[in-house]
Amino acid sequence: MPKGELVVKGQYEWFSEKSEINKKHGFSFDEILDVFDDIYYFEILDINHTDLEQTRYNGFGFSENKVCVVQVVYTENERKHIISARPATSRERKLYYDRIRAIYR
Repeated sequence: MPKGELVVKGQYEWFSEKSEINKKHGFSFDEILDVFDDIYYFEILDINHTDLEQTRYNGFGFSENKVCVVQVVYTENERKHIISARPATSRERKLYYDRIRAIYR
């Protein structure tokens, strides 16, 4: 499993090689950090990839003019460790926009 150097930017961290590989989705982890600044950003537990050693979350937010999904794990030092990031699927975009609509009802 590729790792590389641990990159730390404020409250976020990731492995350099994973970020390079992630460019296949159109952006590196460094380029997606503004997803966490989206006022509508939210996370849901990723039950398919959570185990006894690691609890993973899928975060949904707007970045690079599109809705994106970021998979994160919280570390012991309160940072968000980014595992992957990609554009949202149509189903995930619907989930994101439905959540916003629910706020304003």
